[in-house]
Amino acid sequence: MVHTYFSKEDMHQIITRGQTPEAVLSQIEIFKRGIPYTTLHRPCTVDDGITVLQQSAIAALEILYAQAVAAGRVTKFVPASGAATRMFQALISYYEHKEAVDSKNDQDVLQFINNIQRFAFYNDLQATVQRHGGEVETYLAHGQYAELLAYLLTFQGLNYANLPKILLKFHRYGDHGRTPLEEHLVEAAAYAQDRHQVARLHVTVTPAHAEAVQAHIEASRRRYERAGLRYEIALSVQSSATDTIAVDLDNNPFRDEQGHLLFRPGGHGALLANLQALAADIVFIKNIDNVVPDRLKEVTYRYKRALGGHLVHLQQQTFAYLEHLAAGRVDAGLLEEIRTFARRELAIVVPPGLQHAPQHEQIRFLHDRLHRPLRVCGMVRNEGEPGGGPFWVEHPDGSLSRQIVETSQVDMALPEQRALLAASTHFNPVDLVCGVRDYRGQPFDLQHFADPNTGFISHKTYAGRPLKALELPGLWNGAMAYWNTVFVEVPLSTFSPVKTVLDLLRPEHQP
Repeated sequence: MVHTYFSKEDMHQIITRGQTPEAVLSQIEIFKRGIPYTTLHRPCTVDDGITVLQQSAIAALEILYAQAVAAGRVTKFVPASGAATRMFQALISYYEHKEAVDSKNDQDVLQFINNIQRFAFYNDLQATVQRHGGEVETYLAHGQYAELLAYLLTFQGLNYANLPKILLKFHRYGDHGRTPLEEHLVEAAAYAQDRHQVARLHVTVTPAHAEAVQAHIEASRRRYERAGLRYEIALSVQSSATDTIAVDLDNNPFRDEQGHLLFRPGGHGALLANLQALAADIVFIKNIDNVVPDRLKEVTYRYKRALGGHLVHLQQQTFAYLEHLAAGRVDAGLLEEIRTFARRELAIVVPPGLQHAPQHEQIRFLHDRLHRPLRVCGMVRNEGEPGGGPFWVEHPDGSLSRQIVETSQVDMALPEQRALLAASTHFNPVDLVCGVRDYRGQPFDLQHFADPNTGFISHKTYAGRPLKALELPGLWNGAMAYWNTVFVEVPLSTFSPVKTVLDLLRPEHQP
């Protein structure tokens, strides 16, 4: 079928991209059959899927984590591929379409203009304007806001609308500002530094910005590598082999003006391949824009160490049980102990029909369910931020598992599903620590634990023509669907994302 569906030119294009015709066909089949909604059973809440760490236990977990990080087991993984375009959307819209500010419709623009000196990039903006013979204050006094914004947003000046967030100045420290990259470097030194004073950081970027980001890394390294500290910083880009084919509204392959197949980036779920390529051990995952100034970092540090310690604690117990299960050294008492641990700590429940099955069948089940990647996910109290949350999800066989679920995965046409979504008490800030090696020290094949049925189909256009696009299962959603998952409540102060430029005016981002 493959050879009749695709032309020789198509086959060459697919193979050159590092893909297979069979994989592309399977993507087209997903478009045809659609992606089923996730079935929410109930929100995860405190003591029902979400653990609250007692303050008395956090110190012990920090000690346990300190042993792991000293041994060089820890890497920070920071997805930083996204451009800052949406961060400046209100300013871009005004710059492109307005000649004067309408105080009723352009409150965001007015708020930006009225507070422009409070942004960490103000000095850079002023210097850029001065190089062109002007002054920021002069533009402000004459109401020439669009002309001023050109120096912020476009190639005429700082070009912030076209850069990734990793390169933007977020926070001011005396006479200089820091980018999110620099804040992540400071974080890495605080909780990812091993006994040899090496801190490991992996950043994903777009190919177009890789050179600029690398240059910024080298410049920043010199500022922060002090008193023996050394960074190991690696960059990677989203592989074209993870792009997905686009189709027309009849689910036929979409073709560009030259008749070539059109492929599109597969979303952040494609970064599972980057995570796999690390061959790492314990990996912290955190978004590029979720950073705060030094004065607020200590709480973040403490809970990062606590989450890491909790993961190490669960790993140690899981690995010990797996050694017994693999060797067959299990009596009835130990088997019950393992079942209890699996249920209480990892939400793994032996199916009723298996509880009375021969012991070797129970051993096989428990070994399979424990022998998986592990993630401990920080969750904050839900205060209305858009995004995913922690839920008990029901599977076709009736079993339940803990999952991070996005709104787009829920059938909003069903009142009961809408109600369950609205009842969520916690929010996913993307604050994960992941154990990606098994009890023998070998890297897991992470693709094996992804659920291909949890992607997302969206409607887009190309050269004015409608198409359908496929996003791969999200990195912390379907890409980790079959991991063992633990949710832990963390303080709201550990979550301070910058989604729009005005978020930088919030108290937590000001000096």
